[in-house]
Amino acid sequence: MRRALAMMFLTLSAFAQSPPSSQLASACGSKDVSFGVNLDLTRHNLASPEPGKARVYFIQDDGSWGDHEHYVLKIGLDGTWIGAYKQNSYFTVSAAPGEHHVCARVQSRYSVGRLLALVRFTAESGKTYYFRTRFLGGMPGIGTTPQYVELDPVDSDEAQYLMASDPLSVSQAKK
Repeated sequence: MRRALAMMFLTLSAFAQSPPSSQLASACGSKDVSFGVNLDLTRHNLASPEPGKARVYFIQDDGSWGDHEHYVLKIGLDGTWIGAYKQNSYFTVSAAPGEHHVCARVQSRYSVGRLLALVRFTAESGKTYYFRTRFLGGMPGIGTTPQYVELDPVDSDEAQYLMASDPLSVSQAKK
C-alpha cells in the first residue's frame, strides 16, 4: 500500500512540474508566432505519405458539445510552428523519418491552466501517424475556459472516424 501511494505521489508530482525549457525548445516554436485559421468545408481525401517520408495528421477533437471555437491550437514540430487549427478540424504535414518532438499550445495572450502538451514519436518512411488534441477541464457548453490540453496518438480507425465529418484547417502565420 505504501509503495502504491509513493508511486502515485511521484507520478502526480512529475505531472505538476513545468517541462524544462529544453523540451519546449525542441518541440515548440517561437513565442512571437501566431496563426490565422480558416476552415475548408469541402471534402478531402486522406493524403498518402510522400516517397521517403511519413504523413502526420493532427486532429482537434472538441467533441459534439465542444464550445472552444475561439481557441486556436498551434502545433510545433521539432522547434518550428507548422500549423494551427480550431474547433473539430484537422491538418496534415509530411515528416522525415526519425525521432520528432511535437508541441500543442493554445494561442492566447492569457495563461490559464496547463494549455500546452508535448509528445515524442519516431516516424518511419511510408507510414501515417495520427495525433488528437482535446481540451480538458471546465464545464462544456457553458463557455468556460479549458484548463488542460491533451495531445495523444490515436489509431487510424478513430482518426478517420473523427476526420470524416471535420473540415480541413488552413492556417497562415501572421507577421
